[in-house]
Amino acid sequence: MLPSTTSRVARNTDARVNQAIKLKTEANIAYFAQNPEEIDRRLYELDDEWDIERTLEANASTLNIIGVTLAASGSRRWLMLPAAVSGFLLQHALQGWCPPIVFLRKRGIRTATEIAVERYALKALRGDFGGLEDSTDLTTHERVRKVLAALGK
Repeated sequence: MLPSTTSRVARNTDARVNQAIKLKTEANIAYFAQNPEEIDRRLYELDDEWDIERTLEANASTLNIIGVTLAASGSRRWLMLPAAVSGFLLQHALQGWCPPIVFLRKRGIRTATEIAVERYALKALRGDFGGLEDSTDLTTHERVRKVLAALGK
């Protein structure tokens, strides 16, 4: 069976690397809990942070373009590069792991879920989710709108 999309990278990452990423995220949250005036800036930074998927896709696309370009202007052997990269992407899509993931995760590149944990913790610290607990007497549609408004959606 294939691993779920949200957990596949973390499940295939060394536990020490996952722990280092988790501790860094917790340290970020602790810092902003003490410096709430900087939360808005950090949320903007999180919007611009590249997750592991985007990083892997950008790197793979770059290597594919280089391989095809070199093959077109020289030896066809360069086609092995985009073939290998495509194989890695397929492996990542199916398993959540491929050789570049080890390097990228050690550099601290987070999954979208890991970034979202920090984002929603900061929003909670900022008070974005207040007032949701008293929405039980609203219609389902009104409750959904209230929750989405709190999430900024």
